[in-house]
Amino acid sequence: MFVSILQRLEPILKKLYRKFVPPPPPHLSPVPPQAGDRDIEYSWIAANMPEGPGNALDFGSGQSYMGLIAARKGFNTIALDLEPVRWFYKHPRFKFIQGDILKLQFPPSYFDLIINCSAIEHVGLAGRYGVTKDRPDGDIEAMKILKIILKPGGKMLLTIPVGQDNVFKPLHRVYGKERLPRLLEGWEILKEEYWIKDEEGYWICVDKETALGREIVHPSLYGLGLFVLQKPIGDKKRLNR
Repeated sequence: MFVSILQRLEPILKKLYRKFVPPPPPHLSPVPPQAGDRDIEYSWIAANMPEGPGNALDFGSGQSYMGLIAARKGFNTIALDLEPVRWFYKHPRFKFIQGDILKLQFPPSYFDLIINCSAIEHVGLAGRYGVTKDRPDGDIEAMKILKIILKPGGKMLLTIPVGQDNVFKPLHRVYGKERLPRLLEGWEILKEEYWIKDEEGYWICVDKETALGREIVHPSLYGLGLFVLQKPIGDKKRLNR
């Protein structure tokens, strides 16, 4: 009787085990101490956030509170996302717009600061966030638009997946030695950091060569590239659609 009950429960117990017990590291499991990719990214954004006043854009905001930090720093902040977001707070310098950066018409040289936290790698990949049409270079297009709507001398705080170049449709891209230079073309890199998971599942800071040379065999095993970018002072290009 008891053995029979265990046999019936076995499939359920296996599912529970897979759900709550992380796979062997390295990985991005939500179970401590393996979690933490957002900790790395959010701490980078917060540590490098300039002081306002000015206008800020939190691009692909999701439910992130990075836009609220910008508002607290004195920026009039717009959080932009493809999907609706329910915010649990109100702030006089913070508002949300639902829309597509490839279709919206922000004025050229309008923003002093752009937060681009784990967002650009999704642009143009159909099958997620309501995107129905593939745009293979949607991320490159979006970066050009973001540079145009940023003031000369303005800053972008960027975080992206890094490793050997790959595209995991419909999830995200991974930026390596080929696509990363294309993404950052025309930007001045003021600061950069690279992080990967070690064999125990902890995030560690490494050199660029190590991070970009790592083979990404699973969509959740990427490293992190963290950047403070600046639009060149003499760059006054306008939108041309």
